[in-house]
Amino acid sequence: MSGLMQQQDLLISQLLEHAATHHAQVEIVSHVSERQVYRSNWGQLRTRAKRLASALTALGVQPGQRIATLAWNTHRHLELYYAVAGMGAISHTVNPRLFAEQISYIINHAADEYVFFDLGFADQLVALASQLPTVKGFVALCERSELPALALPHLLCYEDLIDQGSPDFNWPEFDENTASSLCYTSGTTGNPKGVLYSHRSTVLHAWTACTVDGLGLSTSDSVLLAVPMFHVNAWGIPYAAAMCGAKLVLPGPGVSGERLYAHMVNEGCTFSLGVPTVWLGFFQYLESQRESLDLSRLKLKRVVVGGSAAPRAMIEKFGTLLGTFVIQAWGMTETSPLATIGNLLPAQQALPAAQRYDIQARQGRAVFGIEVGIFSPDGQRLPHDGKSVGEIKVRGPWVVSAYYGSQAGAALGADGWFATGDVALIDTEGFVQITDRTKDVIKSGGEWISSIDLENVAVGHPKVQEAAVIGVAHSKWQERPLLIVVPKSGQSLTAAEMTEFMKDRVARWWLPDDVVFVDGLPHTATGKLLKTQLREQFKGHRLSTDPA
Repeated sequence: MSGLMQQQDLLISQLLEHAATHHAQVEIVSHVSERQVYRSNWGQLRTRAKRLASALTALGVQPGQRIATLAWNTHRHLELYYAVAGMGAISHTVNPRLFAEQISYIINHAADEYVFFDLGFADQLVALASQLPTVKGFVALCERSELPALALPHLLCYEDLIDQGSPDFNWPEFDENTASSLCYTSGTTGNPKGVLYSHRSTVLHAWTACTVDGLGLSTSDSVLLAVPMFHVNAWGIPYAAAMCGAKLVLPGPGVSGERLYAHMVNEGCTFSLGVPTVWLGFFQYLESQRESLDLSRLKLKRVVVGGSAAPRAMIEKFGTLLGTFVIQAWGMTETSPLATIGNLLPAQQALPAAQRYDIQARQGRAVFGIEVGIFSPDGQRLPHDGKSVGEIKVRGPWVVSAYYGSQAGAALGADGWFATGDVALIDTEGFVQITDRTKDVIKSGGEWISSIDLENVAVGHPKVQEAAVIGVAHSKWQERPLLIVVPKSGQSLTAAEMTEFMKDRVARWWLPDDVVFVDGLPHTATGKLLKTQLREQFKGHRLSTDPA
């Protein structure tokens, strides 16, 4: 017997309609540049998103087509989130920090129809335009008076589209399992992979962020969105903020410690999210200006740290200096990304501060909707006893089933679990603690760097016999790459030569911070590099770029 409840598909357009209807005057503050601030609200955002959807329809954009963005956190990027998904097309946020070949690959793999871009990324697109055969046009996110002469085919101005569109556009209704947005992984092994989210998965994920045992987001919050909108849809906050009617503060391209502090004070921010590197810069500013700053002006209650592990010292500093609670969350592009969230249990809230910080330094507990397990190499599920260590596998309604271009279920094991590649233990209360990674990926400031890709480039040098790359601790970036090189017999090689050789073959921020030369590298019995031994050998290595 079926229940006698109404059936209604969960659609992203409903989030915006709810916000515009019930929280119309709640502010959205967009820092387009250091000097230009655009203040709007949820009601105005709905009008502009409808105009944009109308204009895209007039351009011939069809449901299911992909629309790419290379953009910072601004009101225009937020409008794109809602207009594109709301009309049934797919919002594809591209990480502009990737090197040119990866950006080209991602746009071509997605077969994007249009690319919307901030002017700061114009030169990148001019260099790539001839390599993007599926792109019909480029749209600069600016006013007509700000549009420069660019060598881009079919160049359009964003504000012209807004002016041409109709505010009476009606959001179409369709199945909630329709694709809504597309994000690519960082390509740590081989080419980047696309994760295609649905309207249903996105709305369910937003609900989690708004629950008290989730991120606790509410209409009482003023949210500083320090995580980029090209990082897994800004961790779902643009959708959750509409669901609960929270104020959004969008910092644009600048997330220096000084600017973050100013945003927090000026906009009364109570909640923020960012990778550890952002917060390290924030504290560096606070400490350098401590005598001149009145920290009592800050209203910051909660900060979410993700992308890479938050150092315990950072968690403690937030608590002791600002009285701010740090929520450490774990997830990945494939999990939308929220999978575990680090809230304290009732009994833990009364513990001494030092013990609370220890718990907050873990990666949190599974949220409703996500099942998390750890498994041995032979596939056996391991107990949550705080001792057994295994690979994390997850399943749930906002976990990937297959990568873009593959058949549904292709990314899952026979039992329906998605293997994350992270290794962890889970204690008796459900707290996850990441202990290692199955892949030798290097996490630098919330971004991933592939050690394998760097090694492949390094061994392309004619004087290199063999090379290995490992992550070494860095006080600011958490990890940075160390390149270990075995020169060919009789060859002389310097670190400067290696850097010069690699600088145009990988993204600049991927370049190893140090290069060391050795006579040989350790291998396993099957001939694979023994990186565990290398990490032990170089665990005390002090990188020349580390100011600590």
